[in-house]
Amino acid sequence: MTLIAIFFPSLSFLFRGKIFTAIICLILQVTLIGWIPAAIWAVISLQNSRADKRNEKLIKATRAR
Repeated sequence: MTLIAIFFPSLSFLFRGKIFTAIICLILQVTLIGWIPAAIWAVISLQNSRADKRNEKLIKATRAR
């Protein structure tokens, strides 16, 4: 998924169900200069999403005790 976020940033958002963000990212990546910020944005967003899921799992485990 990280490679998709680097090479196809808009697809990364689209696969995660963020359609509006994918459209904005696609507009940004159409320009060659905009590709780098779009790829960085997609990778950071992917990492944040993974961290949020991990934190939710830890909170649920803590509350279960």
